[in-house]
Amino acid sequence: MEIGTIGVIGAGQMGNGIAHVMALAGYDVVLNDINQEVLDAAMARIEKNMGRQAGRGAISEEDMVAALGRIRLTLDQAEVGPSDLIIEAATEREDIKNKIFEGLAPHLAEHTILTSNTSSISITRLASRTDRPERFMGFHFMNPVPVMKLVELIRGIATDEATYNACLGIVESLGKTASSSEDYPAFIVNRILIPMINEAAYALYEGVGNVASIDNAMKLGANHPMGPLELGDFIGLDTCLAIMHVLHDGLADTKYRPCPLLTKYVEAGWLGRKAGRGFYDYRGEVPVPTR
Repeated sequence: MEIGTIGVIGAGQMGNGIAHVMALAGYDVVLNDINQEVLDAAMARIEKNMGRQAGRGAISEEDMVAALGRIRLTLDQAEVGPSDLIIEAATEREDIKNKIFEGLAPHLAEHTILTSNTSSISITRLASRTDRPERFMGFHFMNPVPVMKLVELIRGIATDEATYNACLGIVESLGKTASSSEDYPAFIVNRILIPMINEAAYALYEGVGNVASIDNAMKLGANHPMGPLELGDFIGLDTCLAIMHVLHDGLADTKYRPCPLLTKYVEAGWLGRKAGRGFYDYRGEVPVPTR
């Protein structure tokens, strides 16, 4: 099917990035959130990020103006319903995602494809709560969306081939690469990445090394662009912990047990960059390790 209009639910870090790339690729975007301040901040961030792209010649000023004109903001979820494809990009909590899809149900067009940007939750289970499990799949972008080239496509047990092909076509139109994953806990990227961050937290917890030595070891010894603890702060330690719980609960393997220190940081509200503190303290001019 031909996709022209894309609804994005959730205007946070992931949602505004998704709206950004979709609008630049020529799609009309309806960006929804429950908070007008979040919507306004998202639009300001999109404009700022597109401005950076224009400043370095990655896009033209004309492309930027046209893309910004394709984005419409709304507080009313009903206005998202008639979109050809909807991408849910809300908080990584299954109850919230189910509530969103239930709220959308009366407003959907017959042909609308539903997708979730979830990084770990079962697509089959989310799809089963809707009226169209065959037109439902996982559409997992990497952060930051305008920069990262990969999109994970996750088929639920009922997802049909037409839905998969439509989503694959969108990924290709964005100039990104699709990686197809089966519907198992945390899919591919986070199945490998988040346990590495959890293991780094265990190394810190057990005194194998401090924050700086662990991150430097992986940056200089394994050529990683960011150390695992720094990366955890960037992702959000609450998100990392939530994914570890999904892995531990879904696979019942003790190797996925969340590190107690990671849990403690989340309990303290030290969630990483977005909270000003995590494995590093970001409140000064330069991030300082907290251990």
